[in-house]
Formats: sequence, C-alpha cells, structure tokens
Amino acid sequence: MNRSRFVVTIVFILPVVLVSVHWWLLNKSYVFSQEAVASVATSALEKGLNGSDSFDYIIEELSRRYPGHIMPKGRMRWLFVNCGGWMGAMLMMHASVTEYVILFGTGINTSGHSGRYYANISDTVLSGSFRQWVEGEVESQMYGPGDTILHGWGEVAAVEWTSGTWMLEYGRGLIPSTLVFALADTVFSTTDVWTLLLLLAQYAQCMWMELCTCVLGTLGFAVV
Repeated sequence: MNRSRFVVTIVFILPVVLVSVHWWLLNKSYVFSQEAVASVATSALEKGLNGSDSFDYIIEELSRRYPGHIMPKGRMRWLFVNCGGWMGAMLMMHASVTEYVILFGTGINTSGHSGRYYANISDTVLSGSFRQWVEGEVESQMYGPGDTILHGWGEVAAVEWTSGTWMLEYGRGLIPSTLVFALADTVFSTTDVWTLLLLLAQYAQCMWMELCTCVLGTLGFAVV
C-alpha cells in the first residue's frame, strides 16, 4: 500500500516539478547571451588572433565584460573530455546551475554523438572545421572560423571535428543534467578517475565563485 502511494505521489509530483523548472528556465534572467558570447569570438577573429593568443584575448575580454563571473585565469585548467565516442579538451571559464562558458577543441580528428541535452548550446568556431549531421537530415553541414552552430534543447546530431579545431561555447539550461552525458564515457569507458575529479572540482569552484558574486551583488557590494 505504501509503495503504491509512493508511486502515485511521484507520478503526480514529477510533472509539476518538471513544468516548474522549465518555466523558471524560460523566465529567469541570465548573465550571458548567445549573441554576446559569440561576439567575443568574432572580435578575436577580426583581430587576426590565433591559438593561445585568441584564448588569452577571449578570457580577458569576458573577464572585463562580466566581472566576478569568469574564473581567474590562474585557476583555469585544460582538461580532457570524453563524450559520445569523441575526445577533446576544454577550459572552463564560467559554470553555474543554468549557464556555462568554455573554450573547447581537439588536437586530433575526432567524431561521435552530440548528446541530447536539457539546454541550448552555441559554438563559435575559432579555427579548424566542424561537421554536424542533425537527426532527421540526410546531409551534414560543414562550419568554419566565424560560424556559430546552434544545438537546441532536445536536439541530437552526429558531430566531427578536424585536428586543430577550437571553439568558444556557451550553454544555457539545466546544466547539471548535461553532466550525465559529459561524464558517462569517463566513468564507464576510460575510467580516468583523476580527470573526473578535476572536472568536478572545477565545476564546484565555478559554482562557489558564482554564489559569492551573487551574494555580494545582492548586498550591494561592487564585484571586480
């Protein structure tokens, strides 16, 4: 009897929770926007910056535009990421419950499954090339420097990066839900526990910094 009551409670409560979370995500205010983040990548390209020079510029520009929301450069760390069969590296600059901003790319040719997320993700290509084959389409699309690729909520695609492809990525949605896909290969395939711990530690640091920034802002203190 108790088990039946529990199941009935879950059946009624879960949809209410999901609808409430979805409404909150659609109506809350955000720190970043897709257009603003993409404009930073475009600015780096217009200045003719490549490689580490473009990365440094992007970090400095984002830090200037969003004080208190970008991880200090000295605490950033490039980490390997294995997801959906592909392998790359990312530099986490910002992460919260509903947003993240990273530099992402690969030094090898790699391809696999994009993942299906409860989030909108946009990538602006800084170098190299990226190919995307969206579910339901019969042809793939190729993207190069300056192009911005959108990956909407619930969408899925086959993805491929050529060696030397780097991107500035912005995600907006229920970010913890994306970690299931982001960490699955690491947990069940590579079993690279050290990288897993480092990634979770970076995310926790970003979350703590964002919490401190929000608290200070609410109390009326200037964030620099």
